[in-house]
Amino acid sequence: MYPTFRERLIHLHHCRGIGWKSISLLLRSDPSLSSIFHLSYDTFCRLLPLPKQKIASFFQDLHSIELKSMIKTYDEQKVHIVTIIDKHYPYWLKHIYDPPWVLYAKGKMEHLQNLKMISVVGTRMPTEEGIVSLRKLLLPLLENEWVIVSGLAKGIDTEAHRLCLQHNGNTIAVIAGGFQHIYPRENHFLSRQLMTNQLIISEFPPYVRPQKWHFPLRNRIISGLSVGTVVVQARERSGSLITADLALQQGREVFAVPSSIVTNHSVGTNRLIQQGAKLVITSEDIEEEFRHIFS
Repeated sequence: MYPTFRERLIHLHHCRGIGWKSISLLLRSDPSLSSIFHLSYDTFCRLLPLPKQKIASFFQDLHSIELKSMIKTYDEQKVHIVTIIDKHYPYWLKHIYDPPWVLYAKGKMEHLQNLKMISVVGTRMPTEEGIVSLRKLLLPLLENEWVIVSGLAKGIDTEAHRLCLQHNGNTIAVIAGGFQHIYPRENHFLSRQLMTNQLIISEFPPYVRPQKWHFPLRNRIISGLSVGTVVVQARERSGSLITADLALQQGREVFAVPSSIVTNHSVGTNRLIQQGAKLVITSEDIEEEFRHIFS
């Protein structure tokens, strides 16, 4: 149906009912994806361990999506599509266990080519101490041309992106869901600034609404884009700790900012230090871990 593997992969990625694992299975069955438009519904039922309702949705989209029209709309909206075979696919992200097959991006695409990326995550309700700590760590990193990766969530994520905008630094926001459904809503204006002056990326097409299960997938991209993840204040049960755990699984460095033992805001980060994360109090503590790469 399409002359290139890239187009076939993008079409497949827009189909409902399937996710990363299903696409992986289809690629194993046919690495070129040249046969998928000719397979029967029953064949897909044998190939994919999915409920028949999901396979029915997938099969319908496979044979009804008008990709050329969709890509034209993306071009008009300045949405860039980056597939895993494209030369500008992020280097570090490509080397995790489950890299996204396709990314959707708005903003400065050159950010994806910078290898000096560090992820910053933390609580949605930081204390003044947390904000001061974040500022102390980030400003020297920005001066040394690090790209700051975060998730556009409330709290530490938002403050990290804003610091980059205020100090002419570079940042990438990774969101759950598509560009048309920014979450949280109060970051809608910030997202517009980032789409214009920085970069926002998502694993999901622009029209997809964020679901709860999208956020752990988003977190693996945040950690996977970077050589390391810095956690600035996190409660004992926190999405930031999930990101830190994913970073460890991906073979990346994890850094934690110590804080008071009498506040719940920092139990998670202090526990990370107990478990072996590197305690950081200056940007030098982070940069010295990567001098062998970026000397």
